[in-house]
Amino acid sequence: MPRDDRYWFPAKRYGWGWGPPSNWQGWAVLAGYVVLSWIGVATIPRHSLASFIAYMVVLSLLFIAVCWWKGEPRRWRWGGD
Repeated sequence: MPRDDRYWFPAKRYGWGWGPPSNWQGWAVLAGYVVLSWIGVATIPRHSLASFIAYMVVLSLLFIAVCWWKGEPRRWRWGGD
């Protein structure tokens, strides 16, 4: 089954959610999330744990928003489609 190129994050075959990115835009977003996470790990804990947690929550919510916007529609999948 060919993947739809307009989706950056295809749906997982089983369960609810998205799998690995299917094109360069999705990989770029994922790489940016990882890099920004490591930057936060390297710099923010020196200041306070609460600011690190807030940073990671905001960063994760932004990543989930991009997945929601550019990913396949969410629904439970049983592997047949």
